[in-house]
Amino acid sequence: MLAKSNRKDLLRKIQEVEFACVELNLFLDTNPEHEEALCDYNRFTEELMNLKNMYEARYGPLTNFGGSPSRFPWQWIEEPWPWEED
Repeated sequence: MLAKSNRKDLLRKIQEVEFACVELNLFLDTNPEHEEALCDYNRFTEELMNLKNMYEARYGPLTNFGGSPSRFPWQWIEEPWPWEED
């Protein structure tokens, strides 16, 4: 599915899945016994981790301050940063 996607497409997919995780997190805060929502949350969380790992392996870190490892040399200063994408 995303094997041949470009940087912009992959970043967009990360944003979409991250949005789903946040929404499910908020829902589960008020509905902690909703088993289907928890299963969905766990599935989206796993997908999000995989997408972020894929992005960082191809393009470098998504975040700094201990959230993402860097190859040598230090990659965080490389442009464009994820939020600067068109």
